[in-house]
Amino acid sequence: MQAKIKVKNPLVEIDGDEMTRVIWHLIKEKLIMPFLNIDLIYYDLGIKHRDETDDGVTIEAANAIKEYGVGVKCATITPNAARVKEYNLKQQWKSPNGTIRSILDGTVFRKPIIIKNIPPAVRKWEKPIIIGRHAYGDIYKDVEMVIEEPGTAEIIFTPVDGKEKKTLKVHDFAGRGVVMGMHNTEKSIRSFALSCINYALSERIDLWFGAKDTISKKYHGFFRDVFAEEVENARDKLQEAGVRYRYLLIDDAVAQVIKSEGGMLWACMNYDGDVMSDMVASGFGSLGLMTSVLVSPDGKYEYEAAHGTVMRHYYEYLKGNPTSTNSIASIFAWTGALAKRGKLDNTPDVVRFAKMLEGIVIQTVEKGIMTKDLMLIAEPPATKYALTDEFISAVANGLEKAVQAI
Repeated sequence: MQAKIKVKNPLVEIDGDEMTRVIWHLIKEKLIMPFLNIDLIYYDLGIKHRDETDDGVTIEAANAIKEYGVGVKCATITPNAARVKEYNLKQQWKSPNGTIRSILDGTVFRKPIIIKNIPPAVRKWEKPIIIGRHAYGDIYKDVEMVIEEPGTAEIIFTPVDGKEKKTLKVHDFAGRGVVMGMHNTEKSIRSFALSCINYALSERIDLWFGAKDTISKKYHGFFRDVFAEEVENARDKLQEAGVRYRYLLIDDAVAQVIKSEGGMLWACMNYDGDVMSDMVASGFGSLGLMTSVLVSPDGKYEYEAAHGTVMRHYYEYLKGNPTSTNSIASIFAWTGALAKRGKLDNTPDVVRFAKMLEGIVIQTVEKGIMTKDLMLIAEPPATKYALTDEFISAVANGLEKAVQAI
């Protein structure tokens, strides 16, 4: 076997939970460590260890990405009440993804993996549609109240300098109802716009942004205006890279995306991005074929799979039953991080290895070796499916042959 490829600078590795944790260790054992001489800065974000550290390990992992520049993360549990009981946790810890996003001030970009024999549900889609989600504020940090009696709901702003309060009436309630308050900040919106512009420049793809400023003239209009300002500031760079910017009403953006061939970065407000990323993932085949990268405005990167911990398969695994869990998005989390590490370090051998591994994963599926979720949607239809470890082993065999052929 050839000498291992040297990765110049460390990569932050963030371990996770359940079936994806099992897959994670198979990927490292069979696809990463045999071929790379790499220094991994390891953090265990498994739910029990997060509980033991009062979630301090999540903050440590995020700060490590800030220090080293690139991280790769396994899927993790965000516990609800049932999970607190199942794992005997101290409390319902916050989403680790949300904590890391907040510390890095990052934007999440999700991109589908295109495979010839996994056709998109939307016939015209030929190129990836990348979703950039503004993962801060709006409904995800709202305050809500159920109104039980007649009365007036108001928004009140109290300036810190003692100036007169500003009050807006929301609604006069004649009976029961519900009210909600949302917010966002210029700093977060501007960081979102900058991250989207930088990503579009790096990928040399058109940038779309959609909101509903015809209805929400101030809230959505604020997003529109900040985006427009940052696009204007980057106008020369965008023109040089051949990147076009389009602002659309969100309903028009949805219609245009369905009719398009793909090939754009679609920047979405928080709720829109949450919904549209799943729509695009399903449209291209599966969440198991969706990559995800968190990008900060100052160029820090965290790569992960777009899906969760695959709890149902994990329970079967614990019983000793065979599983057929799709590992492709987790493999692409590693390759994305390695390619970025190699690009930042100016080590083309590392970038080539990452792209080679991605190509072999796609070739493996196109040869008819795939997990059950893909078998059900493959064209032409597949006659059998590979188990979890069988698929990773098939990729490892192809990778070893490709490395020996160099």
